[in-house]
Amino acid sequence: MIRLFYLVSSIDSAKEISDDLHEHGVTDWRFHIVSKDEAGLYTHQLHTASILDRTDLPRYVERGAIAGFALALAFLVPMALLNVLEMPAAAWIALFIFVVVAGAWVGGFGGIQGENYRIEPFHDDIEAGQYLIMVDAPKKHIPKVKELMTKNHPEARLQGHDTSFNNPFASKRRRIRQA
Repeated sequence: MIRLFYLVSSIDSAKEISDDLHEHGVTDWRFHIVSKDEAGLYTHQLHTASILDRTDLPRYVERGAIAGFALALAFLVPMALLNVLEMPAAAWIALFIFVVVAGAWVGGFGGIQGENYRIEPFHDDIEAGQYLIMVDAPKKHIPKVKELMTKNHPEARLQGHDTSFNNPFASKRRRIRQA
C-alpha cells in the first residue's frame, strides 16, 4: 500500500474529498484526516486518523520488541543452554516471551508521546489550521486516485507519498517522497 498525503485549507473541502473518495470505493480504513480541529471533523462525520496513525506508538512498540528479543537472545538463551538455573524449557520460553513483550510495552511509552514520523513534516501546516488527508491505495490504483484528486479537487495539494507500513528503523527526520 502507498499512502498519498494531501493538504487542504478548509473542512468543507475535506468533506467533499471524503464523499468523493467514498463514492469511488475508498473506505474509511484507507482514508484518514489529521487536524487540530478534532471537533469539526467529528461534526462533519469525517474519519479522523487513529492514535496509531497520529503517534509513533506502532514504530516504538516494534523497536521495543526487537530490543527485548535481542536482550532475551543475548542473556536468556546462554543462561538456558549453560543450565545456570534449574528451570524447565517451558519456563525459559515463557521468560523469553515475557522479555520481548516487556520490551514492546516499554517502547510504547516513548511512542505514545511522539508525533508519527510521517506526519511530523506537516506539523506546522496542521497547527496553522490545515487538514492533512492521507489516502492509502494499492500501487496499481495510485494513478487513478491522483487523477481523481487532480480533476475533482484541485485545491488539494499533493505533498508526496510513502508506504503505509511502519518502518521501526526509519529516521524521525526522514522526508516524505515528493510526488
